[in-house]
Amino acid sequence: MKTSILKNLRDRTLRLSLIVLLGTGLAACGGGESTTQNQNTSGSGAATTYTGPAPATADVQAFKLNVWDNLNPTNRCNDCHDVGGAAPTPFVRMDDVNLAYAAVNSLVDLQTPANSDLVTKMVSGHNCWLASDQACADVITAYITAWAGGATSGGNVITLTPPVLKDPADSKNFPASSALFASTVHPELVANCIGCHVDSAASAQSPFFADPDPDAAYEAAKAKINLNDPADSRFVIRLRDEFHNCWDPNATGSSDCPASATVMENAIIAFAAGVQTTPINPSLVTSKALILQQDGIVSSGGSRIEDNVIAKYEFKTGFGTQAFDTSGVSPDMHLNLSGGYNWVGGWGIDLTNGKAQALTGDSVKLYNMITATGEYTIEAWVAPANVSQDNTARIISYSAGTTQRNFTLGQSLYNYDVMHRSTTTDLNGEPTLSTADADEDLQATLQHVVVTYDPVNGRRIYVNGIFTDDIDPIAGGTLVDWDNSFAFVMGNEVSNDRPWAGTIRFAAIHNRALDQTAITQNFNVGVGEKFFLLFNVGAHSGNPDDYVLFEASQFDSYSYLFNNPRYISLDPNVTPDGIPLAGMRIGVNGAEATVGQAYTNIDTAISSSLYTPGVGQPLSPMGTIIPLQNGSNFDEFFLTFEVLGGSTNAFSEPPVVAPGTPPDLPEAPVIGLRTFEEIDATMAAITDVRREQVDVEGVYQTVKQQLPTVADMGGFLSAHQMAVSQMAIEYCNALVEDNGQTRRDAYFPGFFQTGLPPASANTAFDTAGKRDLVIVPLMDRVMNTNLTDQPDPADVTGELDDLITILTACATGSSPTCATTQRTEQVVKAVCAATLGSAAMLLQ
Repeated sequence: MKTSILKNLRDRTLRLSLIVLLGTGLAACGGGESTTQNQNTSGSGAATTYTGPAPATADVQAFKLNVWDNLNPTNRCNDCHDVGGAAPTPFVRMDDVNLAYAAVNSLVDLQTPANSDLVTKMVSGHNCWLASDQACADVITAYITAWAGGATSGGNVITLTPPVLKDPADSKNFPASSALFASTVHPELVANCIGCHVDSAASAQSPFFADPDPDAAYEAAKAKINLNDPADSRFVIRLRDEFHNCWDPNATGSSDCPASATVMENAIIAFAAGVQTTPINPSLVTSKALILQQDGIVSSGGSRIEDNVIAKYEFKTGFGTQAFDTSGVSPDMHLNLSGGYNWVGGWGIDLTNGKAQALTGDSVKLYNMITATGEYTIEAWVAPANVSQDNTARIISYSAGTTQRNFTLGQSLYNYDVMHRSTTTDLNGEPTLSTADADEDLQATLQHVVVTYDPVNGRRIYVNGIFTDDIDPIAGGTLVDWDNSFAFVMGNEVSNDRPWAGTIRFAAIHNRALDQTAITQNFNVGVGEKFFLLFNVGAHSGNPDDYVLFEASQFDSYSYLFNNPRYISLDPNVTPDGIPLAGMRIGVNGAEATVGQAYTNIDTAISSSLYTPGVGQPLSPMGTIIPLQNGSNFDEFFLTFEVLGGSTNAFSEPPVVAPGTPPDLPEAPVIGLRTFEEIDATMAAITDVRREQVDVEGVYQTVKQQLPTVADMGGFLSAHQMAVSQMAIEYCNALVEDNGQTRRDAYFPGFFQTGLPPASANTAFDTAGKRDLVIVPLMDRVMNTNLTDQPDPADVTGELDDLITILTACATGSSPTCATTQRTEQVVKAVCAATLGSAAMLLQ
């Protein structure tokens, strides 16, 4: 049975450890955040050749290879963190790598590299060499992880630290209408940001909050506006602190960032002033409050197997035209975004006739590092937009166009396709390995897809941690035929003619084939930006360090996922006991959420017999979705309870609003489409051909997914008609090519005679009577003249008669010739297919 993501979310057990974090400061270099990134995004700035003492130990050598060598180029850390530089910590000093090693040890956490001061300083905006501070932080994390080696291969230990305690506050929420936004903030955005932040701009950059349509701009701008503290809005910070594309509000002749920030802040103040505050109900039994991005403890990426990752994309940036390779393996293989794309909240990109492509010079690292091992893995979290995409729409590819590739992961309807070049396949990676049609492994939902290749097992496909059981029909080969001039691309072919629509939340390339254990572990880790939220409930439980712990994440651009709540104390000397807990709800921005309340039926007691120190007591295995309101930087969450410890609150269901009078809907049609199995059965009955008796089965299995699945006529597509036509042609071919001829001769009595070949086409249809011998039997079988709204049989007969005239209008010696019996059979097949594939058969 296929394993679902939701089941995996329910089954996972959080293993937590309480660790006190002690940090040391990292001295600043340059006195502020850089606002112009170095254009050399490959990170290959000038580096000085090391001539100092040799590394004293193996660990110093590992530091040099993985961290020092990567951070000493002049476009990274060498300008400041060398001896005599502006910064006091020379961790990339050129004179002695052993002294650099001594300096860096206080700045790294080899057990949890993401907690290293080198990383957290970069996140805060310290001289990143890329356009994204987070991307630089992720790259340095990869460097430190590689240095740590086996020390971190078992995964990260999640450190729980108590958040700052704050009560739920009265809050402002975005109104449903964009009218107030349109009269305050929107004019400033259109006037000053339309050069980039609109989809029609020459260098369009998402999000498109300068769209002239205020409704569209409003949705894109919400995450950048803080109604409760306008000065903390991202729009204001971007101008005031980051000096991003400021304008000249006072007409002084030059851009003025402080004045621009003031104009924007005043516009947001005016917007916020018109929004009413939502007060907290004083009768509620509440926890303390948390904001996801400010108070959450990052839990993303723990326990992933990435020992041989050579390219990695987490899509954390959320803006701009580049997706960064944060594997830490040089050269950086960053992706340039073009065409139709949008950044997805909670990490990801959504492609709609767009693509993300690396430079050929950067893509060569795939060639170098994969041909060296002879094996590889493609790993991705993807959500196809639909299951109608065909022709191996390109999800991930390393190729030169539609006829040459090293590898490709693509989609054909419900199937994942894998094309791979080796000594046993052709230059286009064919024959293709595809998942079985009947399994329908590909679904239009978030899936973890892994493709592995090695010369022993060949290609293997895994979906949501499970091997699909599709065996590579070709034996494994070597990669000596790979081409190093190809480019790595997502969402399309490099030639722009195999677009794929959908969302990519994560992608990685490994230069080893992952085994089942590693694939399962990476699937269980999940995807996206995830946090632990610790809601303090000590005021009600009697233990000040008692919390309700949730795993939470921004699920997409419109909602949050809350999952696996448990009760836990951060005091290792306390085991909670005898604490009743019932009717738990999630509140956001001053009020209980109106939907997604999956925990209202909890009625339990925290008991020492059910409590595990360091892990806590599970409250529910379920997850739930809560709507996003102001964005993950601003939405304030809290919990409410009907019963918690000695505190109670009787919950009252809100009054049910009487539904309005429903509008009159159009009258339901009395006719509909035959669905795929009904089409097959109908064609079999009309032609007296049984699918299992002749070679119709292969065609049916090929086009079955393309045939209608519902009777609603409103969903009928041209692709459906193409599949119907293919089925009709095959059934008519089987009827006319009847080996024994008895079925054919009985179906068209007088036209075909048993044991005798038919007349040639130039004489077989030369009279109306002869033509009726073909047309009338088909009309009698296909058309039900007792139904209303059927076409006039005389009109249909006339159309078929005209078709015969066209098909037999050929002179002797021409091509095709009509003076053959084969032409006669072809004309009969055509008339049969035109009748059988018509609406007369399809409608019921």
